Amino acid sequence: MEALNMAKQQFSIHKALAAGAVAGTVSGLVKLGWENILPPRTPARDATNPPQQFLEQLGMPAELAHATFTYNGHEIPWTSLAIHFGFSTSLAMLYAVVRHYIPLAKLGKGTAWGLGVWSVAHLVAMPAIGTVPKVQDQPMEEHVSEALGHAVWNWVNELVIEEMENDKK
Repeated sequence: MEALNMAKQQFSIHKALAAGAVAGTVSGLVKLGWENILPPRTPARDATNPPQQFLEQLGMPAELAHATFTYNGHEIPWTSLAIHFGFSTSLAMLYAVVRHYIPLAKLGKGTAWGLGVWSVAHLVAMPAIGTVPKVQDQPMEEHVSEALGHAVWNWVNELVIEEMENDKK
């Protein structure tokens, strides 16, 4: 019991949030790479991707929601990436704190948390507000890519957070 109390006393929410921010940035890059290998949406559905659609639903003009910059001849959708990394880092920061107080969140090296995020975001919240089609109207390839991608995304969060915790000891 004393060891548990010492561990709780040594926990720093600031360090956990910092570790989550780093983890969310790294895992956000991994998730982008994942989507290049297993694209979740058809080109037609990706013409306006979910972050762009969400921003437009909030009232942002389409020109800004679809804004890009050019790098090496490629159009990079910076507004979409800002939303992508904002969600990745904020949810990784939340995970970094929750996993300390609720160890069950680390189930499967964090993959269960990733699947939970996918379920809530892609199967419940985004269809409910019309950002993406209803679950039954999404292709199976989208479910496979997003489910596996979110599991890998949070597995990377767990690995980075663990490594940062171990470096501090």
